[in-house]
Amino acid sequence: MAASFIERLAGAVLAAEALVLAGIVGWEVTALVRGEAGHVPSSIALIVLTMIGAAALGSFAVSVWRRISWGRSGGIVAQLLILAVALGAATGQFADVGTAALIALPGAAGLAVLIAAARRAGREQNAA
Repeated sequence: MAASFIERLAGAVLAAEALVLAGIVGWEVTALVRGEAGHVPSSIALIVLTMIGAAALGSFAVSVWRRISWGRSGGIVAQLLILAVALGAATGQFADVGTAALIALPGAAGLAVLIAAARRAGREQNAA
């Protein structure tokens, strides 16, 4: 069965988040090459972890598009992590509500469409 609109939307949100993380990898590499990194080993570790995150989000996007359940589950966990980062950006000594909102909006939207996709898949499974 072909993916529904909501599943395609959920996959598109995850793919967009993966592309944003890939862009952040490029920004981090540029900062490292320019010598703007405070601690080179930490910068390299951050680049590797960001690349892993981008690859994970990309694989979740593909699996949601293909209607594979682990993609929805992983995507939901990723959205919750994004919302946790947004909460951290909104609190603390260097809190910035604008940055927190920019992080939280796609996380909340992604969470909503992934839950809707999971509910749709559950209804289809129960109907069969």
